[in-house]
Amino acid sequence: MAAVSDDYLQFVQDQLAALGIVRARRMFGGAGLYRGDEFFGIVHGDALYFKVDETTRAEYERAGSEPFRPFANRATTLQYFLVPAEVLEDSGELCSWARRAVLVAQRVKDKPRRKK
Repeated sequence: MAAVSDDYLQFVQDQLAALGIVRARRMFGGAGLYRGDEFFGIVHGDALYFKVDETTRAEYERAGSEPFRPFANRATTLQYFLVPAEVLEDSGELCSWARRAVLVAQRVKDKPRRKK
């Protein structure tokens, strides 16, 4: 993960204050965002990504967002999409998007896994 600045991470957490306690866990230079046990966001290279699924992905795509690519030289993507700048700047809207990302994280965690 690309390094995230302390100032940017603090800004994101301040913007998410209305969501309640949001923990940031540093990993590989970036940070994972948690609300309770739900891993719903990634801060990477001073950009914010939220977890998506088939119910929320289209909203991000309509906003022109791209999926999180942990490795620039590989096509691999994760189920996290870049939060649009205009959403990030509006704490109320950001918290609304974050709540949906938390719900996605809960659904994914509760979904039964297929046996191989």
